[in-house]
Formats: sequence, structure tokens, C-alpha cells
Amino acid sequence: MSAGPSRHDRLDALRGVAVVWMTLFHLGFDLAWFGWWRQDFYRDPVWTVQRTCIVSLFLFCVGLSQAVALQGRGFGPATGAGELRFADRFDRRFWLRWAQVAGCALLVTAGSWLVFPRSFIYFGVLHAIAVMLIVLRCSAGWGRGLWLAGAMALGFHFLSTWAHSQGLAPSWLDAPGLHWLGLLSHKPITEDYVPLVPWLAAVWWGMAAGQWMLASRPQWLEGPAPALLAWLGRWSLSWYMLHQPVLIGVLWGLGLLFGRSGP
Repeated sequence: MSAGPSRHDRLDALRGVAVVWMTLFHLGFDLAWFGWWRQDFYRDPVWTVQRTCIVSLFLFCVGLSQAVALQGRGFGPATGAGELRFADRFDRRFWLRWAQVAGCALLVTAGSWLVFPRSFIYFGVLHAIAVMLIVLRCSAGWGRGLWLAGAMALGFHFLSTWAHSQGLAPSWLDAPGLHWLGLLSHKPITEDYVPLVPWLAAVWWGMAAGQWMLASRPQWLEGPAPALLAWLGRWSLSWYMLHQPVLIGVLWGLGLLFGRSGP
């Protein structure tokens, strides 16, 4: 068995696009937070739709990456789910990466609590990815069923919204301990909220697309790609953790230099 998957530069570059888009989005958010740019990032569709697209692209890349990673461990569209042992799906390499993501999620919670104590992040994109990585490894053998699973995750979102609007959904779905499911009646007050429903759709469709491409169109993931974007994609977790403290620090310094007030 291969020691691990090789780099797929075009996949890294696609993730790099998401990194650049996210950074620009957060720069705009920070400018508004500092009061230097009048924008409503919580209600204006210009920004809320962008946020949905950025998160969707990141999660789609998570699914693509897991398809590539599992192919490197001997699993692919040509092999059956039973041919990949549990120990191969959840090997040491996987758990090391998972620990990095989960650890960074906890740091995001701690950091956001210091900055936004009333709306800190308790189940944001990194928390979701930590859970979804395990879900993806368990469901990798579903084949074309991954497309259906993604459609069901999206469908449950609309079904839940409708059931709550009609008073048909049980009230216990709004319990704080179940917010991570995404079946509650309203969006909770938090700076970043990425529940399993409907966002599992993006990772399941990403894995389904990845398995199809690896079998039929591997050149779509391999081959040359813009070097800077590929580099950003390879270091996306580090960039995610560092870019906001750097942006806020720079803006804070500029505010002190030019006598502008902070948030």
C-alpha cells in the first residue's frame, strides 16, 4: 500500500481560491467591525451569499481531499467498501490530521470568546470539519449513494425549516446541545455557524465528485496549477488560523497610526 497520496496541485489550487476569497471577505468584515466601512455582513445578501459560497467551496474541497486520501490507502471506485479495513480508514495519519483540525477548532472557540463573548464560535467550520472527516471515512464506500446522501442533507434543512414554521417540529430540536445538527428553528447568535445539516451536502458531494474524477477524469485534479494558489491550498489550515489575528493586528496598528478608533 502507498505510504500516502501524492499532491494534486489543481485540488490544492482550488482550495487556495477559497483561501483568497475568505481572506478578502474577512478583511471586509474587519473593516466594518472597526467602523471604517459601512457594511452589514449579517443581513446583506451581498455578504451572506458570499459566506455561503466560501464555506461550500471549502467543504467541497474537504470531500475531494478525502477521496484522494482514501485512494492513496487502497480505496477507490474500483474497490469495494469492504476491501478497506477500519484500521486503514482511520489510521495514524488520519488521526494526526484530525487532532490538528479539532485542536484548532478549540482555539477558535477560545479566541472568539475573548473577542465576541456574547456570540463566540462553538460550532463553526473547523468544528464541522472535525465531525465531517469521521463521517466521510465511514461513508466513503457508498459510491453513487453519496450524491443521494448530500441531497438528503440539503432536503432535511428545508424540511426542518418548514416543520418549524408549521409548528410540527419538536421543541427539543432547539436545545443548545443539539445546535450542531442544524435542525433548530432559528440561527443561533454566533459569529460562525456550520451545522451538519445542510453542510454535509457539500462534503458528500465533494467526495462523490472526487471519486468520479479519480476514476474518469484524473487530469482535472492533477497537472500544473498556479503555484501561489497551490501553496495557499496546501497550508490552508495554518492560513485560516493566522490570517485574522494578522489582519486585526494590522488594522489596529493603522488605527493607532492615523488616529482612527477601533472596534
